Amino acid sequence: MILRKTIHDVRYAKKYSVALAKPLSELFNQPKPKFKYFVKNQTGLFGAPELISFEGFYAFKERTKIDCDNLINEICSSDRKRNLVTIFDQLSNSLCCLADMAEFIRTAHPDKLFVTAAEDCCISMNTIVEKLNTNKDLYTNLKQVILDGDKHPMTEEDRHVAELFLFDFELNGIHLEERKRQYVVNLNNFILVTGQRFMVAAEKPRNVDPTGLPDVVYKVLSKEYSSSRGKLIVGHSNSHSDDPILREAAFKIYNGPNTESEELLDNLLESRHKLALTCGFPSFAHRALKNSIAENPYFVMKFLNILNTELRIRSVFDYKTMKKANNNNIVSPWDVQYLTNKIKQNHLKYAMIDYASYFSLGDCMEGLNMIFNSLYNINLLFEDIKPGEGWAEQVYKLAVTHNTEGLLGYIYCDFFERTGKLHNDSHYVVRGGRLLPNNSYQTPIVVVMLNVVWRENHGPVLLHPGSVENLFHEFGHAIHSMLGRTRYQHVNGTRCATDLAEFPSVLMEYYATQPQVIKHYAKHFKTRQPMPDDMLKKLCASKYLFAASEMQLQLFYSVLDQYYHTQAPRPSNTTDLLAKLQVEYYGLPYVKDTAWQLHFSHFVGYGAKYYSYLVSKALAAHTWHAFLSNDPLNRIQGERLRTECLQYGGGKPARKLVSDYLKTPVTPELLASSLIQDIDQGTELSKMSFA
Repeated sequence: MILRKTIHDVRYAKKYSVALAKPLSELFNQPKPKFKYFVKNQTGLFGAPELISFEGFYAFKERTKIDCDNLINEICSSDRKRNLVTIFDQLSNSLCCLADMAEFIRTAHPDKLFVTAAEDCCISMNTIVEKLNTNKDLYTNLKQVILDGDKHPMTEEDRHVAELFLFDFELNGIHLEERKRQYVVNLNNFILVTGQRFMVAAEKPRNVDPTGLPDVVYKVLSKEYSSSRGKLIVGHSNSHSDDPILREAAFKIYNGPNTESEELLDNLLESRHKLALTCGFPSFAHRALKNSIAENPYFVMKFLNILNTELRIRSVFDYKTMKKANNNNIVSPWDVQYLTNKIKQNHLKYAMIDYASYFSLGDCMEGLNMIFNSLYNINLLFEDIKPGEGWAEQVYKLAVTHNTEGLLGYIYCDFFERTGKLHNDSHYVVRGGRLLPNNSYQTPIVVVMLNVVWRENHGPVLLHPGSVENLFHEFGHAIHSMLGRTRYQHVNGTRCATDLAEFPSVLMEYYATQPQVIKHYAKHFKTRQPMPDDMLKKLCASKYLFAASEMQLQLFYSVLDQYYHTQAPRPSNTTDLLAKLQVEYYGLPYVKDTAWQLHFSHFVGYGAKYYSYLVSKALAAHTWHAFLSNDPLNRIQGERLRTECLQYGGGKPARKLVSDYLKTPVTPELLASSLIQDIDQGTELSKMSFA
């Protein structure tokens, strides 16, 4: 009910005063910290005074409990002086300020004492939230206001956010009679545990008895994989190997059936279906898609079916190209990654290190600054991080400032690899923005986390083009958080529907892959010359090589995810359904006795929502071609994107928000045609660049 899916708080943000700006290129190309992050007692994590040591989490937790109790009493008071939604959001903010902080520190801090304290805090916060989710007084007061109106004036935003809070309540079954409500609680707990176990099982290697393998297969596998107790340990599918025997054998073994994973996935899907039915939804997908752009699974499947018709025609050419590169042998699923990488590299005619020489991290950061300044009139300014404010060495702090509005928020940059650090590039909301009682604005704070490898005395930090795309993607999320100016933190920035949240970040990928933008910031780290036109054209065109077949695979994943979450469990297992759908939605046949879905951990975090990336990509493609491609740095279009879309976060119904911004209804047909237009234009560019 109260918590939104993001990450955290920080308090007592100071007013920003402009100092002498340090060039971002200098800061990020030679990242040398001035001090150790663990110097004692100067300042707390993210500036929170309680967190000068790990013990501060316990004090922070107690203060949060007191704040929450006071706000609960205010909500239930007959003499309430404020708008109910405002109090609910303040309650949500108090919880998020601690829970999101603790969740981030639990995953990112290298000090085990901090990690343990943060984990304890997460458990305590979950307990509090579970109690709030079953507090019928809170639910009754909220529902009464939605039905009859508040005694204090309500805006459309107030009503929309109130309905989101109510929906979150009812997801946990509070509106049901006690027996069913407890059943929902138990199902949620079972789903959480089962999902975690499935993710662990999905990463497990497969152990195979070599005595049953042909000699030629055993020889290639034994060179690549280790063995234990007489069995080969196949930990990955080896899709990049140039040995076709190894690729085939590893694919079939790694993706073979697995009883443990099959049972976990079956239990997960069955429990989700029971949960949805108990809460009054026809399926789990209906439950998951409420309040999204798609709104329901019928919209999703119509979009995917239209897209599938167009992609199947175009992907035929991709597979013919792969077959030709495979000496006219049949292309199998284990060949695709190897062949497409080989063909792309041959077309590029330059090594990745040659491209990386033009993408120093510092120049890419200067490029982001230039883009944001052009579009939104904002700047990324380095600000010294105080001892104790960070959680590791080489963490940098950027103040995001508007040239007339002043400070918008802070981005902490945790870019460099270290032992024990998670390997996923990601964006964390540490504190969402919201309007404060004195009409000032709570400063949003986010973290952008990458895993860049850098060695001192080896020159500047250089990025491969794929890493540049990831950097721009994550900063798309970060700027969404900075530009959000909702009244309520519950819907600020990326705290919105999944298929909307990815739109600004996917749009930023165009700024990392289109020649008319790259030429402004890609400079050789030694000569400072721009990337030669031939290199630039080939790099940008390579993004569209095999675009149709790669998107068709994502579509297949999305369709399978929808089917798994819209149909009642049947006697046939998940593999039977996969094999059936693969005929219709993918360009290569199913491989007998394989079950790759058992490695697809996205079913846990993106259950019924895996389609979201395709919808976000469609919105980004439409925005780029309709408004930005001719002048990507156009201030008028940037301001319109901010004021008509980004600033609302989740503060408006998602489909209405994007329809109003695009100035046309968002339909399955529009989304599919936007993706196909993007592929077709990119294919023409590729033909010219590689002629």
